[in-house]
Amino acid sequence: MNLLKIFILIIFMVPTVSGQSQSEKIQKMADLLVSAYNNKNYALLEQQFNGLVKTMIAPGKLKEWLDDLHESSGKITLLGKPAFFDDVAIYPIDFERGKKELIIALDESGKIRGLEINGIKTTISRNKTNLILPFKGEWLIKWGGDTPEQNYHQSISLARFAFDFQMVDENGNTHKNDGEKNEDYYAFGQEIVAPADGVVTDVITGVRDNIPGKVNNFADVGNMVMIRHMNGEVSMFAHFKFGSVLVTVGQKVKEGQTIGLCGNSGNSTWPHLHYQLQETDFPKPESTLKVYFEKITVKRDSKTEIKSDYSPVKDDIVRQKY
Repeated sequence: MNLLKIFILIIFMVPTVSGQSQSEKIQKMADLLVSAYNNKNYALLEQQFNGLVKTMIAPGKLKEWLDDLHESSGKITLLGKPAFFDDVAIYPIDFERGKKELIIALDESGKIRGLEINGIKTTISRNKTNLILPFKGEWLIKWGGDTPEQNYHQSISLARFAFDFQMVDENGNTHKNDGEKNEDYYAFGQEIVAPADGVVTDVITGVRDNIPGKVNNFADVGNMVMIRHMNGEVSMFAHFKFGSVLVTVGQKVKEGQTIGLCGNSGNSTWPHLHYQLQETDFPKPESTLKVYFEKITVKRDSKTEIKSDYSPVKDDIVRQKY
């Protein structure tokens, strides 16, 4: 079995600097997990799950999953250096037969609320759909690119090539005043548009916006829309403003059509748009596609260029070129 997925992780996150105590807590849990797995002490591992995860695992299923993993990959021989994103850590791990990644998330009490062990994909797929930028005006690529330094999503298999966008003013600032209110952020309330024709497949509404600096761990993506394009690729948009989604499931949308307003709902610390394109209706490990947009204007280091078929990276400021 190539994939162990006990619980879908909270993936739409803004990384923060982890406190030493939190990183130590995660490291201790990861070490315990490796020991429990290698010694087939599954009862000890199960004791570390929080109540919600326990309810999602059918009796005997954990043993079945882990025994399958032992059979296919053997014991864990090396737990690598992790990348930390708040209460989530991503570890490269070596098994006797292959390399994988361990993604582990803890809740506030230090119990496991999310766990994945999956293979590492080495090939990169790109979009076939012709895409425009999913917004109007100038926006900053807060996170985007092919390296963990450019894009923290790179370490998360469910959202490897996702972007986080923030709107900026002419000076490159993302907000006015002290940024303590959502309304201080230029992105808040801005129109989010369909990057290509398609059909709406999924909608989540009714999630209230966070106070900047706070997150909602119970409604990960917040208000969300998914659009399946004509060739089967699916755009996913997260963190819409409360009450702003304008489309419904089954509705056909056209390129450039407004589908909602940018917000700060779900697991989001400041108003921004999370966007990813994927091969499947719902996120699966390594299903995201590297996205190249059609003709866009790119500002970087005081230089402005028009680029075609371009995949933006962190700190680019981009605008659609019509």
